[in-house]
Amino acid sequence: MNALSEQILSELRHLLSEMSDGGGVGPSVYDTARALQFRGNVAGWQDAYAWLIAQQQPDGGWGSADFPLFRHAPTWAALLALQRANLLPGAADAVQAATRFLRRQPDPYAHAVPEDAPIGAELILPQLCGEAPSLPGGVAFPRYSALLPLRQECLVKLGAMAMLPSGHPLLHTWEAWGTSPTTACPDEYGSIGISPAATAAWRAHAVVQGSTPQVGRADAYLQAASRATRSGIEGVVPNVWPINVFEPCWSLYTLHLAGLFAHPALADAVREIVAQLEAHLGVRGLGPALHFAADADDTAVVLCVLRLAGRDPAVDALRQFETGGLFVTFPGERNASVSTNIHALHALRLLGKRAAGTSAYVEATRNPHGLWDNEKWHVSWLYPTAHALAALAQGKQQWRDERALAALLQAQRDDGGWGAGRASTFEETAYALFALHVMDGREEPIGRARIAQVVARALEWMLARHAAHRLPQTPLWIGKELYCPTRVVRVAELAGLWLALSWGRRAAEEAGAAP
Repeated sequence: MNALSEQILSELRHLLSEMSDGGGVGPSVYDTARALQFRGNVAGWQDAYAWLIAQQQPDGGWGSADFPLFRHAPTWAALLALQRANLLPGAADAVQAATRFLRRQPDPYAHAVPEDAPIGAELILPQLCGEAPSLPGGVAFPRYSALLPLRQECLVKLGAMAMLPSGHPLLHTWEAWGTSPTTACPDEYGSIGISPAATAAWRAHAVVQGSTPQVGRADAYLQAASRATRSGIEGVVPNVWPINVFEPCWSLYTLHLAGLFAHPALADAVREIVAQLEAHLGVRGLGPALHFAADADDTAVVLCVLRLAGRDPAVDALRQFETGGLFVTFPGERNASVSTNIHALHALRLLGKRAAGTSAYVEATRNPHGLWDNEKWHVSWLYPTAHALAALAQGKQQWRDERALAALLQAQRDDGGWGAGRASTFEETAYALFALHVMDGREEPIGRARIAQVVARALEWMLARHAAHRLPQTPLWIGKELYCPTRVVRVAELAGLWLALSWGRRAAEEAGAAP
């Protein structure tokens, strides 16, 4: 076990040292399909098309059947892309299966917009439907009527602006509304809104207008984004890239949840990332990437990380997102984000600032079991629950939460793991352990013994599935579809396993010391 702990620390150190390349993000069906469609020509991209076809599920759709809300955009995008490649092996059959899938799907936007709708759904889904009349059979597909007024409202707003500034949040969905390349300009990375789909769409329009130098920058960006997926297939791209603030920031925050933030074996790597975050943080805060719009979520976690490292950052960068005691992720946000307010609460408590309104909001967003399951950036309830418990417990030595503890223990599956879908996942099991870690130190001996038994079962499950240097593939993070920020998730997996191992050692030592 000691050898495994050392191996985990070594891999964590390696992951942290890699975080200067823009970030690792798993491949995206939606963005790959849109990029292929905007390329127009099929020749030279056969491998990317073959990858796209291989991702189709047995029921004809793309995306996990566990989370149907997030299947519409990737399925539409793949269908439209493959329509233009029907001579490739398997493409025609894939189009027919996708058509049948969409015909059977209930419309989740027929009457209202779900709180956890994918990013840009109000712009993306109506746009995809608008491209669908050429589909065979004249099939009457869902038209997402609740999204239409939101799209129209957004288009009116966009129509009043001649050109959006680089990094504006709406550029992330440029492929769903942009028609003229003069409405946007590639940022320092060569991207439009750190989105491969938006960049590919902009590039296609720019080619028509002969903007060669800028097209070259967009091409270089798309190639770099493709490498970030580690798929080894040119043209397969991620949902978002780069994430050179989000990736290191969330990774260090996760280390804190596992009790690893100050571990000597990671000190040098942590110190270097902290110095970079501190150098980049300004009065406007930070966003997921250095040249993208600042938001409350990234800014809050940056403040947490800096404070945990002994810095004393100003809270003003976060307060600018505060409205009536709550924090909006981006100005103009359609609905509040639970995890953004959780992270804001944690930052404020670490900094010793008032946070009564935010604390009340976080408490009020629990479900009847005392957990948090209404998150808009992650599909699993275990993610906001782990972070909420850490924030609520911060600075409260006598804090206990018996209701959440009971629900967490009960939610453990028979196999020893946790998961919001049909199967346990390593990532979600790690979040469960982070949550239990917060509560364990405040429990009586009987409660701690019960937690230790649960952790032992989780450790057995994790050990059976652990392999060194294996990047995760299960997408649970909410973007335009579900995606996987691979290093962020891998840090969580390793930190969770390390925590379970250290838990087991501590329990054994305590048992040996008992009379």
